[in-house]
Amino acid sequence: MTMRERILAVVRGDPLDRVPFVQYDGLAARNEVVWDVVGRANMGVIRWSSVYRIEAPDCAIVCEPLDINGRAGERARLITPRGSLVQERVFEPAYQSGATRKHYVCESVDYEILLSYLRNVVVVDDATPFLLDRDALGDDGVPMVAVQRTPYQQMWIQWVSLEQLAVDLKDDLPVLRECLEVLGNIERRIFESVYRAVCEHGVPFVDFPDNITAPAVGERYFRRYCVPFYDELAGMLRDDDVPVFVHMDGDLKPLWDAIGKSGVRGIDSLSPPPDNDTSCADAVTRWPEMRLFVNFPSSVHLWEPERIYCHAMAMLRQAGHTGRMQIQISENVPPCVWPRSLPAIVEAVRDFGKP
Repeated sequence: MTMRERILAVVRGDPLDRVPFVQYDGLAARNEVVWDVVGRANMGVIRWSSVYRIEAPDCAIVCEPLDINGRAGERARLITPRGSLVQERVFEPAYQSGATRKHYVCESVDYEILLSYLRNVVVVDDATPFLLDRDALGDDGVPMVAVQRTPYQQMWIQWVSLEQLAVDLKDDLPVLRECLEVLGNIERRIFESVYRAVCEHGVPFVDFPDNITAPAVGERYFRRYCVPFYDELAGMLRDDDVPVFVHMDGDLKPLWDAIGKSGVRGIDSLSPPPDNDTSCADAVTRWPEMRLFVNFPSSVHLWEPERIYCHAMAMLRQAGHTGRMQIQISENVPPCVWPRSLPAIVEAVRDFGKP
């Protein structure tokens, strides 16, 4: 089987010859560089992709480089008919991951400006990225079509600090409620684009890039703000047998029951111990139908190869026999260790054999 066939077999519940091992496109290193070390046949690729684009004809986002205490950063200015908002981010040097040090929304009046932008958003069908990604990856992997984050997750990750959002939700600001409502309407228009792409182009599964972790959302907000959108899209795609995945890369134990009762049929970047609290064994026991795209724990890459092999084998024995699991590199790996750690994981996958 090719890596593409293995990944799709996990998604569809079909038989496969071995557990797929993949990385997010170029995450540990460029795919060609990784292939030189572990072999092209041993490492597949998942590439984030889309079937729509967002336009805001009366607004603009203008970015400029920024030096923040000697570190590279970026200042982004969101320009709308009601005024402008500014975000500042600083990048870490290894993977250029950004951390926000100033959010667009810093006080309640800023929500009005954000709302002006959100009301201006237009969702346009555009499957070209998915089609190009599918052709470019060929037998090496699969494009992962994503929708937007659900409104609550989008607010605290992209627009306002988690602390400020918590205060403003507690104060029940009408303008915040309206922002969440408009974000929900945008998401539903995206769902329609996705549904059309499923019908026309055979999109095999769809992912919410929600970065779910229980401490940041809590069970009550998860059920209120996230699950209804998961269920809505899952209902739209049920007749086409296209599963809905959610990127859940944090601590999940307080959400176990809500996840199991939702329409979610795939967890992307499930992050097991020792880094987080939900093991592969927990997942296969509690969610018998769930497809598991399991991130190999970032901290374990620092171990000696023999221990890395043993940890990979333990993960495989917990869930690999179900045929519903792939191991992947979908969170940042400590720099410079992957040439030692990835071969050990490949060896474990090979020795584990057929699920």
